[in-house]
Amino acid sequence: MLARRIDNVLPQIGGALSRNTKRHELWSAAHRERAALVADLSTLGDAQWSSPSLCDRWNIREVLAHLTAAASIGPARWFASVLGARFDFDLHNERRMAEHLGSSPADTLARFRHVVNNSTAPFGPVQAWLGEVIIHAQDIRRPLGIEHTVPMEAATSVAVFYAGRDFAVNSKSTAAGLRLVANDGPFASGNGPLVSGSTLALAMAMAGRGTYCDELNGPGAETLRMRCGPAEPGRNQKGPGE
Repeated sequence: MLARRIDNVLPQIGGALSRNTKRHELWSAAHRERAALVADLSTLGDAQWSSPSLCDRWNIREVLAHLTAAASIGPARWFASVLGARFDFDLHNERRMAEHLGSSPADTLARFRHVVNNSTAPFGPVQAWLGEVIIHAQDIRRPLGIEHTVPMEAATSVAVFYAGRDFAVNSKSTAAGLRLVANDGPFASGNGPLVSGSTLALAMAMAGRGTYCDELNGPGAETLRMRCGPAEPGRNQKGPGE
């Protein structure tokens, strides 16, 4: 009887350990991507910090402050902030961004450097918060002309999550009715007209960054581009949960 109970319990323990290992790997990937962004921004001049990003009305410095906010707020404080904003998620985001902006670009970067290894998030799957780092980092890098290679495993995890679920961004809805296939990795999802490109470009497009549609090919690429909207800053691209 005892042996039978052990046999029943062991798979549950193994599954829990596997899930915990996966979470640890995803958070480690987010930490590495944050550290890479710190390195990329360490030599920016003052004028570059005020340059427009790919993220709505926010400039480079403000997007970085938003990333600091996202890595600094747990479920209870997030809910209190949203409640205080009367469920106006734009107001919530603006308040939390301003809280972490600091007095200067150097202060903004220092505050972000302080949270590089945080594994804090309001709620939801870790893939969503890894995506938060990867997408917003590219919102910063792309306008500045900074090249960065996102590790394939991390980019694929985010692309798979985005294709399967609307969370902070309406990524699944954006990709609906299309066959997305990466030309640099294993990611493939959906049925319909083909859209092909790099894993990162597909993830960025699913997150609403129209400028990345220029890197996509196939009969479904124009449909995806239309769903993304403008290929330049000015479109609201901050999810309600961020």
